[in-house]
Amino acid sequence: MADRLPISAEFLAEQNAALEAHLRADFEHLGAQLERRGAAIDRLVDRVRGLRVAIPTWGVGTGGTRFARFPIPGEPRSIFEKLEDCAVVQQLGRATPTVSPHLPWDRVDDVDALRRHAAALGLGFDAVNSNTFQDQQGQGHSYKYGSLTHVDPAVRAQAVAHNLDCIAVGERLGSKALTVWIADGSNFPGQQHFARALDRYVDAMREIYAKLPDGWRLFLEHKLYEPALYSTVVADWGTSYVCAERLGPRAQCLVDLGHHAPTVNVEQIVARLIQFGKLGGFHFNDSKYGDDDLDTGAVDPFRIFLVFNELVDAEAREVDGFDPAYMLDQSHNVTDPIESLIESAAAVQRAFVQALLVDRDALGAAQEANDPLGAAQLLREAARTDVEPVLRMSRLGAGGAIDPLAAYRASGYRARTAETRTAEPTGRPGIV
Repeated sequence: MADRLPISAEFLAEQNAALEAHLRADFEHLGAQLERRGAAIDRLVDRVRGLRVAIPTWGVGTGGTRFARFPIPGEPRSIFEKLEDCAVVQQLGRATPTVSPHLPWDRVDDVDALRRHAAALGLGFDAVNSNTFQDQQGQGHSYKYGSLTHVDPAVRAQAVAHNLDCIAVGERLGSKALTVWIADGSNFPGQQHFARALDRYVDAMREIYAKLPDGWRLFLEHKLYEPALYSTVVADWGTSYVCAERLGPRAQCLVDLGHHAPTVNVEQIVARLIQFGKLGGFHFNDSKYGDDDLDTGAVDPFRIFLVFNELVDAEAREVDGFDPAYMLDQSHNVTDPIESLIESAAAVQRAFVQALLVDRDALGAAQEANDPLGAAQLLREAARTDVEPVLRMSRLGAGGAIDPLAAYRASGYRARTAETRTAEPTGRPGIV
């Protein structure tokens, strides 16, 4: 039970009191509209309360570009302070009760103390993330030319050992999954033998897979490019799928919305992975060109809706084993990270509720009748619906803020942390 919430209940009640009357009027008005369309608004509130999105611990700090990083006052300096910021997002938005740690960035001497600290803030732990894309201080072998795919067996063994250590830490935190993303690839034609590199990856991942605890899943994350700019070992969903299939039923594919070419049909990829029984989960974000540095829904909210359209469809069809994990994964360079996470969590909820409004029977009939415009219009009608009263009523009923962004800004939380957390010097490089 949370007993160290960062913002007082009295303050939230005061903020909500000023908005509640208007919310209830908006809620009643929307409810009447939805009733005419055969949708029960109270049922939608219940559904959105059940949606859970994990926060990445690295997401509460400012990211940056390759060339510079611009810290803001009050940034967290440790995993304990990161959890405090994550607790603000959860307390106000009531959609993000778990955090996803990254090792060794979030390594601590007392793992049990970390878990207690999280519980006191009302938080649990989601998938743990390994890091073999950077060399760490005191590391025996470099990952400059690869990790799980390196030509040197000693380097691969080191990378495997790190992933097994992440699992051990995750067990103590209460996690149930390991996410593996590798930066392995090549920067020059001929630098790497494509087939042998992939074989080494699968062999190394088999060692990790064999040590998964009961009830755990292994999420394989692919990325089109960067930092390897000529080839990437696990560059697309097809490669990820084949590897997951070779590893076994508890290995699944993780879809990061920003890790695709700009014109790729992501919702079709989602549908295929559902169809093949290999959709493990999502890293939600947005992109304009080809990476995941933007807030969820910041550029293309319709794409997020189309993804959830496939997810809701799979749930409606009761697809066997369908249980995707949801997490935000963003880099914040010009915004307050807490504000961006609040908005992104709401964007995920919004897309989910809008997808629930799609008339599945009518859509199926339009598809069978070869009525492309009719089918598209059904999706547009759902996506154009302003479901904000549903989200706000869900937050109010769960003890959160009707308007979480406004409440956060009024709370003065960032100013308070700026007084107690030492500012980091500016001028160092950004994300690489």
